[in-house]
Amino acid sequence: MSVKDYAEELNIGVNELLSVCDSLGINVKNENDELTDDEIVMLDIELSSENNLSEELESKYEFEDRAEEILEGTKLKDEVVVKKQKIKKKDSSKEEFLHKKKDIYKHKEKLQSNKNESHDDVIVYKEGMTVNDLATALNVPSAELVKKLFLMGLVINVNQTISFEDAEVVLVDYNKKLVKEETTDITNFEEYIIDEDESLLELRAPVVTIMGHVDHGKTTLLDYIRNAHVASGEAGGITQHIGAYQVDVEGKKITFIDTPGHAAFTEMRARGAKITDIVIIIVAADDGVMPQTKEAIDHAKSANVPIIVAINKIDKGVGNVDRIMSEMSEYGLTPEAWGGDTMFVKISAQTGEGVKDLLDSIIALSEVMELKANPNRYASGTVIESKLDKSVGSEVTLLIQNGTLRLGDPIVVGIAFGKVRTLKNSQGEDIVSALPSMPVTITGINKVPVSGDKFMAFESEKEARNVAIKRENILKNKRFVKKTLSLEDLFDSIKEGKKEINIVLKADVKGSEEAVKNSLEKINVEGVKVNVIRSGVGTITESDVVLANASNAIVIGFNVIPSLKTKEVAKEYNVDIRLYNIIYKLVEEIEAAMKGMLDPEYEEVVVGNAEVRQLFKFSKVGIIAGSHVISGVIKNGSKCRLIRDGVVVYDGKINSLQREKDQAKEVKSGFDCGITLENYIDIKEKDIIETYEMKEVKR
Repeated sequence: MSVKDYAEELNIGVNELLSVCDSLGINVKNENDELTDDEIVMLDIELSSENNLSEELESKYEFEDRAEEILEGTKLKDEVVVKKQKIKKKDSSKEEFLHKKKDIYKHKEKLQSNKNESHDDVIVYKEGMTVNDLATALNVPSAELVKKLFLMGLVINVNQTISFEDAEVVLVDYNKKLVKEETTDITNFEEYIIDEDESLLELRAPVVTIMGHVDHGKTTLLDYIRNAHVASGEAGGITQHIGAYQVDVEGKKITFIDTPGHAAFTEMRARGAKITDIVIIIVAADDGVMPQTKEAIDHAKSANVPIIVAINKIDKGVGNVDRIMSEMSEYGLTPEAWGGDTMFVKISAQTGEGVKDLLDSIIALSEVMELKANPNRYASGTVIESKLDKSVGSEVTLLIQNGTLRLGDPIVVGIAFGKVRTLKNSQGEDIVSALPSMPVTITGINKVPVSGDKFMAFESEKEARNVAIKRENILKNKRFVKKTLSLEDLFDSIKEGKKEINIVLKADVKGSEEAVKNSLEKINVEGVKVNVIRSGVGTITESDVVLANASNAIVIGFNVIPSLKTKEVAKEYNVDIRLYNIIYKLVEEIEAAMKGMLDPEYEEVVVGNAEVRQLFKFSKVGIIAGSHVISGVIKNGSKCRLIRDGVVVYDGKINSLQREKDQAKEVKSGFDCGITLENYIDIKEKDIIETYEMKEVKR
């Protein structure tokens, strides 16, 4: 902490602080010089000692006592007494915090490092590892391993690569454990796996996210729980809104993540942040299951976490609860009352009816899940939200998932680093340490991270700085970019042990959706199955791409195409979008990809787009679409599709193209033209005619 930061924290002048430092023999010259932990303790004792505080309080109370004497017998007496009590309480709280702060700096215990100790029985698997490399690591002849692999049915020579799964099987005979290289490098703490002693783990609070359709009562429910269960702080309850808060339910804590919706929830998952233990899907009794409800179910299922359904607005006395249960059952959420395994709770977020039952259900489910963490380690977790404040710099809300975070701990957040300068709980109160599942707001890091970034605390500031610098260099080299699944990678992924292929499916009509989904789910190549994590009717959206990225899935469109913006998002996230219009070709290509026998790939190149502005009927010709070319060029005889509201209603070719009264070979952007389609006349105004070419690309 710098001299300037410390002066601002104690609300004293820099020159005054430098004078105190000089009297204590602390060697600092200007406001930018750094203070050590020991020097901070010395200053705390000098500036915030009990004597100083008691003198300050005594002076205040003497003044108040005199004021009370003057106002004796007046109607203002009670007000002064109340004010005196408030001041005493507030100063007492500040004094207590300063005591704790001094204590934590003075007697700071060394926590358990997150860095694993090296073990002789652990072999690190590196990408591209050969049989010879593995034999060297085991200190055995390579011929011995070749023989073992042959007996397993694998014909591999010493210079060929060996998969992680095959190497793992071989190591069983040598009583060794195999771990991937990325899980042993603490610099990449997103993938880093900590060796945890089960005896040191303690139960922690569940972390809950509420999702659902707009106006179904998510915000009202969160507000009711906040107001009913968050204890009022010294400044009158919650003083600031943060993205997470913790409530106390009869001595047991629950942490709620307040995200703007399921899109934000999945964005965080896309960055590798698994923060939620339980998801609550809220459904309004008077509205039923809506499109965003279905999306929320897909996102929650994809996260592979337990779901509780809260049926809201029961105080209105309208709506059919059984109908909602039936609709939810169609999406795989069967109520416990019907023999399923999903909890359903009837509530009113407005009146609070049933909310206690909902909280009790969360506590009961968390007890079954036995959620645990080790509070004796240096902390690690995830960024919930962050902002840049002019007065304090980078202000970050963190969810602690393991370990304990303390004031003064060196910390790396994403590629930023620093020391925890201030630490506040969700009520905005200053605290000195925070345990697992606790949301906190910190200051003191040098950059503003993004939601979903991981963080880790370290023993020394030097170690934290080195890790942050390495992470920044790695990011520049794009080694941290998440690799997503594509059809070309399917065979390699299966060889590496992938047993399930995730698909996001969008089709033009419900009948097509069900037919394609059933066909995909019947595919079984060498024990590997296709899992359709979301299917729906309509064009491919940005939400579909984000879900595919988070779930490592391929997006398949049947008779639908994505918008230009969706294509850009897919390119940014490196998500593979495949478009089809014949079911058997779709199934054949997926099966071929899974077997590693894909035919040459053809890439579709959009040549031009024209919007239908007016229709003309001629008995000899049929329907001529009076169109305006809005991009590219429209060529006579080229392949085209007719798009209506994002759905492909025709795929064929242009039969004729006219410019004014003459036949034309092509019409460029900005000009009007007349278009007829081959064997198709059901054209409507505002339809889009898109022409395209198929070009072969090298794999």
